[in-house]
Amino acid sequence: MTQFFQQVVNGLSIGSVYALMAVGYSLVYSIMNFSNFAHGGVIMLGAYFGFYAMTLLKLPFLASFAVAALGTALLAVAIERIAYRPLRMRKAPFLYFIISAMGASIFLENIVIATIGPTFRTYPEVFARTPLSLWGLSIGRLDLIMFGVSALCLSGLVAFIELTRTGKAIRAASYNIKAAALMGVNTDRVVTTVFALGGLLAGVAGVFFGMKYTVYPQIGVITLKSFIAAVFGGLGSLPGAVLGSVILGTLETFVAGYLSSQFRDLIAFVILIGVLVFKPSGIMGKPTEDKA
Repeated sequence: MTQFFQQVVNGLSIGSVYALMAVGYSLVYSIMNFSNFAHGGVIMLGAYFGFYAMTLLKLPFLASFAVAALGTALLAVAIERIAYRPLRMRKAPFLYFIISAMGASIFLENIVIATIGPTFRTYPEVFARTPLSLWGLSIGRLDLIMFGVSALCLSGLVAFIELTRTGKAIRAASYNIKAAALMGVNTDRVVTTVFALGGLLAGVAGVFFGMKYTVYPQIGVITLKSFIAAVFGGLGSLPGAVLGSVILGTLETFVAGYLSSQFRDLIAFVILIGVLVFKPSGIMGKPTEDKA
């Protein structure tokens, strides 16, 4: 029974980081109705921003954390301005957005390989590796901090969307962006805010991912599992993205703990295929035609 609860704790830890990543996918999809595959590259650069802020600039952890989050927020906005806004102005088909997103993702990965190199890099030790013992469970200090910060960030995002004027504009645009524009909502500002929020959370997730594992240019491929979590929970639904991430993280740890770690990634793609076949809208998502 102790092993069971230990796997639950481990699953909640990794699931909370998946949630930070998945929310970025869901935010963009809720407004623009396409999957922003460049988000993985933003997460990857967030891990690098935090790493070099600590090692090259010698900044303390909190300052490095802030540099990474702000850096990825600006990067996400820049990607929107360069890769997506011209397509929005021309009212291009959504397929063009997906192609542009994939191109941006490949560009970010290869520019890092060309400039920094493909070498794996490890974050300096910030928190003691000695785990905490609680009720017979072994809880890593980093895992505990990851869960706490992720919960705080996601709660702040929900409060921002529910309580602020800009948040109300985001909710209005998520139902029908054309109708929102006719009602006086500045949709360009809404899109910029959504990308900035997604980028901010991507930086937080990138730092934690790099600290828990390692930093390398292909991190964006691994973070596709957060996209799977967003699809599982329901693209466009923030609660669905969080729920899907927690379920996926927990399932992965159970599969790795009770079967084999070789099946850990396999279960994610099995879930993706199952959702697309049996419930394309996900757990909490709505069919596209019912979105408005």
